[in-house]
Amino acid sequence: QVKLVESGGGSVQAGGSLRLSCAASTYIYSAYCMAWFRQAPGRERERVAAITKYSTTNYADSVKGRFTISQDNAKKILYLEMTSLKPEDTAMYYCAAAVGSYCSPSPAGFSYWGQGTQVTVSS
Repeated sequence: QVKLVESGGGSVQAGGSLRLSCAASTYIYSAYCMAWFRQAPGRERERVAAITKYSTTNYADSVKGRFTISQDNAKKILYLEMTSLKPEDTAMYYCAAAVGSYCSPSPAGFSYWGQGTQVTVSS
């Protein structure tokens, strides 16, 4: 069964840190591109970080220098390390996988999604 399962969300104060995890089934983990998206109420879903099968990473400007995407190949887990969190980072965070040959900045480019994990940052 194709599956992505996120964990690690929670509530923190501004300046704090969280690490999100996404456990992936074997098939998805071999995808060309895996990414973390987030969606705040009333806003569009945006990609915050992505990593290709060649370990190339890309970050949204709003999280550069604060978030780090990585993967544990042995455990087939995708991570998002988030530091110096700000209230504007508050959102539902989703991991996603794209099996094509392009790491799209758009949610439409990703075929598989997890159920999401909530991150709330208070000031």
